[in-house]
Amino acid sequence: MTHLEEYLNKEQVNYRRIIHSRAYTAQKTAAYAHISGKEIAKTVMVKINGRLCMAVIPASASLDTNALKKATGAKDVRLANELEFKNQFTDCEVGAMPPFGNLYNMDVFVAKELTKDPFIAFNACNHSELIQLSFKDYKRLVKPIVLDISYHPVLHN
Repeated sequence: MTHLEEYLNKEQVNYRRIIHSRAYTAQKTAAYAHISGKEIAKTVMVKINGRLCMAVIPASASLDTNALKKATGAKDVRLANELEFKNQFTDCEVGAMPPFGNLYNMDVFVAKELTKDPFIAFNACNHSELIQLSFKDYKRLVKPIVLDISYHPVLHN
């Protein structure tokens, strides 16, 4: 059992584990798990004024770092590279960290778009399992800062 599952059990949260084929992108995970990419949250690691934070956005979206910078009033916002965060998540495969910054002493910024669905699903510390729970429970536990920080890139043919 992962640290995350222990925490959810301790908090008496109803959640569902979804096993799927191994996937390394949030969109592939959505397809394999048969869940909408709008409901699957991907955790994007960012550095805000040098501090490691989590930005949580829909799998189908991209992070708008300028919007995050403006909303937080930060001088510097950039994507963190793997070397900067992989040692923070010793209980997770690299790139499969759940959006629970409260368990890792990190601020969490959630895209407003994710609040529109009653459920949220995310990596369960590996690339072949998701955890799905109510957004209400997620918000109560994590206390994320909800901001308009995601956009959907226009695909050109």
